[in-house]
Amino acid sequence: MEDFNYNRLDLARRRRGLTKSALAKSVGISPRNLNFYERGEQVPNRETLARLASTLRFPTEFFLGPDLDEPDVEGASFRSLSRLTARERDQALGSGALALALGDWIDERFSLPNPDIPQYQGIEPETAAEAVRDRWGLGERRIPNMIHLLESHGVRVFSLAEESASVDAYSFWRGAVPYVFLNTKKTAEHSRMDAAHELGHLVLHGHGTPKGREAEHEAQLFGAALLMPAGSIRAEAPRGVADVDRLAQAKARWNVSVANLAYRMHRLDLLSEWQYRSVFIELNRRGRTSEPVAPGKKPLKQETSQVLRKVFESFRDEGISLTEVARALDIRLQDVNDSVFGLVLTSLDGADTPVPTPKRERPRLRLV
Repeated sequence: MEDFNYNRLDLARRRRGLTKSALAKSVGISPRNLNFYERGEQVPNRETLARLASTLRFPTEFFLGPDLDEPDVEGASFRSLSRLTARERDQALGSGALALALGDWIDERFSLPNPDIPQYQGIEPETAAEAVRDRWGLGERRIPNMIHLLESHGVRVFSLAEESASVDAYSFWRGAVPYVFLNTKKTAEHSRMDAAHELGHLVLHGHGTPKGREAEHEAQLFGAALLMPAGSIRAEAPRGVADVDRLAQAKARWNVSVANLAYRMHRLDLLSEWQYRSVFIELNRRGRTSEPVAPGKKPLKQETSQVLRKVFESFRDEGISLTEVARALDIRLQDVNDSVFGLVLTSLDGADTPVPTPKRERPRLRLV
C-alpha cells in the first residue's frame, strides 16, 4: 500500500481524542506496531487499515491522501491554554486541519472577500477597537452579527466540533489569511464575545500571537470595546444598576451577556466595585450554565456563517450532493457538518451528482 500516509493516521487518532494504546487495543494490534505505522516505519496491510479506518470513523481513502495543513499550536491563540489537556488541544487542532481542507476546497470554487484586518500592535485595546470601527464604517452602531462582520472582512470562520467543547475559541494567521474557530456549544452571547476576542488577537498581536494572561486580557478589552462602544454604553446603559433582571433587559441593545455588560460598565465607572460584585454574586447564585433572559424576551439565536450558507445553497441549486463534497475530501459528512455550524445536516441535500472541477471564473459571494 504505497500511498499510505502515516501523518494522516496520526492526525485522525488525535482528532478522535484517542491515545495510541487505546487505538491499538480497539483495532487489535500492538502499540508497538501502531507506533511504527504513525512514524512511517511500517505500512499496515489492507485489513488492518480497514480496522483503523472503522475505529477512527474515517473513510479508508482518507489515509491515502497527501499531508494536510494543521494549525500550529504555537501560532494559534488558544484561550486558557494552561487549562487545556493535550487531548483537548489536539482534538481542536485536528478539527482545524479538516476545516482548512474544506476551506481550501471552497476557495478553489468561489471568490471570497479579501482579508481586511488592520494591524495595531502596541496600541491600547480601546483605541484599537475604535480604529477598527472607524475603518469598517461601524460608528457607534450595534453589531448585528459578529460572524458576518468577520467574514465580510475576509476572516475564514469555522465552528468547533462537540468533542472540543472545553475550547472556547481560537484564531491564527495562515499566510495572509486569518482564521477563527468558534465553539457553538456556548451561549450565543458568549460566542459573540469569543468572536470579538479572537479578532482582538488578530488585530493586536498579528502573526506572532503572544501567549499569556496579558495577551488574553488585551483581547478581552478589545472585544468588549468593539461590541460595546464607550459612547453607546454611557448614553444607553442603566447607570448604577446592579439588578440582574434590569441588566438582562438592557443587554439586548448590544447582544452581549449580562456578565460582559457589567464588566464593561464597571470599566467605564458606571458600576461601583460593590455593584459589580453584587451582579456576579447573583449570577453565580442563579447558575452560570445559561444566560439570563429578560421577561418577554426570547434567548438570542446562535450566529452562523453567511459564507458557508451561500456556498451550500449554491451547491444545492446546482444539484450537487453534500455527501459528494465530503467524499471529495475523503471525510464523513458529519465531519463537514462539525466545521460549518451544523449547516450541512440542516440543508437540503442535492442529487447524487459528481462534484464539479474548478472553473476558470469562480463565482463571487456577495455578503450583505
